[in-house]
Amino acid sequence: MGRKRKERREQRKRRAEQGGEDAPVRTLGVGSLATADKTLSTKDYNRALKKLHVELVTLQQWVVKKGLKVCIVFEGRDGAGKGGTIKALIERVSPRIFRVIALPAPSDREKSQMYLQRYVPHLPAAGEVVIFDRSWYNRAGVERVMGFCSEAEAQHFLKFAPSFEKMMVGTGIILLKYWLEVSPEEQTRRLRARIDDGRKTWKLSPMDLKSYGRWDDYSKARDEMFASTDTSWAPWYVARSEDKKRVRLNVIRHILKHVPHKALPAEKVKLPKRKVGRYKGADLPFKYVPELF
Repeated sequence: MGRKRKERREQRKRRAEQGGEDAPVRTLGVGSLATADKTLSTKDYNRALKKLHVELVTLQQWVVKKGLKVCIVFEGRDGAGKGGTIKALIERVSPRIFRVIALPAPSDREKSQMYLQRYVPHLPAAGEVVIFDRSWYNRAGVERVMGFCSEAEAQHFLKFAPSFEKMMVGTGIILLKYWLEVSPEEQTRRLRARIDDGRKTWKLSPMDLKSYGRWDDYSKARDEMFASTDTSWAPWYVARSEDKKRVRLNVIRHILKHVPHKALPAEKVKLPKRKVGRYKGADLPFKYVPELF
């Protein structure tokens, strides 16, 4: 165990020397998913998350003030932790500014449209941060692997997606693309938890079960997607999600680093005076919620 830990430390050191925290990960095998040896306590996680939430509010104010347009894409296998990461990201900001887009399966009309057409109306306007919980990259992943599109359609998408994203960036959109990577063992544990936990059964769809047995097919589709769409103007960032707490903190910190922002001057806030007690409430037969707790 000591030798493996030493090897992981050496790998992290070499990666840092080669390019810092954004250095590319050459392979995405199970060995590349090593996380820090020390368990992150809930107390330390909440303390770190609170600081990040404060800065996210600062970023929100800057986005509105400067009219920034931010688009964040989250992709990854089923059970990789996309939902939890997005929830942690938007927990303390305004849903009118941080909008989450999770599109259902396309309608018959949408199937007849140009593929990317259904995503365009949801792109951010000035003063907005739009978060895609899965995105146009469905075509490069689940649609391709599960046979919902032809191979020719998938190849057409891979060819033209970089141009679409270059157009987005050219109009001033800050585009961040995250792939959350999880090991097969951890994915299995999380999917089993969805079966056994009544709070999570809604997360387990028939498509998840069909996709579960196609790990290698998804790995191949992922690698081809990276090869075609990891560009200088819209690079992919891979986040190791074996530890849900750590990946949430790491992704939020990364977003804060890559969306330029500054703290605006804080206005002094003082509660105004109010009159209480001069009006006597009407004696109406209100129906109160039973206080069982």
